[in-house]
Amino acid sequence: MKLTHLYATELSDTVTQIQPDIPGDLQLQLVNHPHAHELALPDVWWQDNALAQQLADEEFALCRQSVAQKYGGHQFGHWNPMLGDGRGLLLGEVENRASQRIDLHLKGAGQTPYSRQGDGRAVLRSTLREYIGSEALFHLGIPTSRSLCLFDSQEMVLRETPETAAMMIRTAPSHIRFGHFEYYYYSGDSAALKRLFEHTFIHHFPDALSHNNPHQALLKAIVLRTARMIALWQAYGFVHGVMNTDNMSVHGITFDFGPYAFMDNFVSNAVFNHTDHQGRYSFDRQPGVALWNLNALAQAFSQYCDTEAIKQTLMLFEPTFISAYQQTMVNRLGFSNVDNRSLDLVNRFLTMLANQQRDYHQLFRKLSMMDPSQAQCPLRDDFIDRTEFDMWWQDYRAHRQDEGNTDAQAALMDSVNPVVVARTHHLQRAIDAAGRGDYSVANSFIEALNTPFDDKWAGTEWAGAPVDDAQVSLSCSS
Repeated sequence: MKLTHLYATELSDTVTQIQPDIPGDLQLQLVNHPHAHELALPDVWWQDNALAQQLADEEFALCRQSVAQKYGGHQFGHWNPMLGDGRGLLLGEVENRASQRIDLHLKGAGQTPYSRQGDGRAVLRSTLREYIGSEALFHLGIPTSRSLCLFDSQEMVLRETPETAAMMIRTAPSHIRFGHFEYYYYSGDSAALKRLFEHTFIHHFPDALSHNNPHQALLKAIVLRTARMIALWQAYGFVHGVMNTDNMSVHGITFDFGPYAFMDNFVSNAVFNHTDHQGRYSFDRQPGVALWNLNALAQAFSQYCDTEAIKQTLMLFEPTFISAYQQTMVNRLGFSNVDNRSLDLVNRFLTMLANQQRDYHQLFRKLSMMDPSQAQCPLRDDFIDRTEFDMWWQDYRAHRQDEGNTDAQAALMDSVNPVVVARTHHLQRAIDAAGRGDYSVANSFIEALNTPFDDKWAGTEWAGAPVDDAQVSLSCSS
């Protein structure tokens, strides 16, 4: 294992060194063994609860320079400079087998100067949701932080109700957020901001240094990556829930899982965070919020880029988002080319799903199994308005046949339309079982989510939609 502490040492005045506060009964419960292998981590960590015990040792390699990072953020549109790692610690960076540097970050590690009267703990409910959700996104091909391992304990913490504490180690290229740059810009600490930029260039965006204006090149990279990520969120019905700028990664990865959800029935303005009373972070507003957040981030670049350069860079978001979204959606219908006919068929299909409150995921996968050479499609029985579907089907099959109606089209659909996604009711089953000490449900669900496009999961419990159509309301607390 090649362990470094580059962020902690190069930006030492922007962090606070803190030892993890480990419950005495901490137990290792879940390990992402393939990911651990990619990171070349010691096998002994995963044996006999060794890692849980070692994290309590201040001389352990991961604890010697563990730090809490300082940042700020726009929360529901309002600037808050009082943020930072309130329950998480950066343990260091390791080098994976592809020679890429990856952060190890312990979540639920106890109080820090940025806990803001919080207890610094994470609860099993939210920790398991993040563990499963991030891996689910990864295997769908959506950029995301990843999960390495999860621990639980019997220590009780109070949220809306008393819950048991848990910890997880997650990984990411870095934990640098939009809010890092915002904080040092708004605080007027130009020296710290300059060092943050230098660190980001050298270790994460070295290609930007070859441009005439490296800062504009960095902003462009963040804009493009963010646009592509959001396009995939929209294509797969994913709602993040709390798109504050402190929850946005400069790497364009899904980050800081809170009250996230995959939609069941297609509801374009779906909101799952029960504290988002105005629907700021609803499904249909995510692209606009992402651009708003990028505009907020861009303020920190204003000392290095002129206004016109920033404006032109931010204008890249919309066409990049639209292009990535449209390409993914026409692929989901079996088409390779983005044209007026394929886009019309996408829009009409989504309108039927929305107006008739049909399941977003199952119907795309079922469509993969339909034969366009047949004049009548069995999928019509899944819709209330069969006449509307029949009209759509005739136009759809004609376009499929014009493009060749090949096995390659069907294979394309199978590769982009998942059988299994991390639906909320399945997550809750895993949480309830884990609360009883049974992680077999979580492991079974994770196994399915690791190969979400495999038809072997069709007909299994993990492919099922919820029985009722009640709107899910999720807590932001973790």
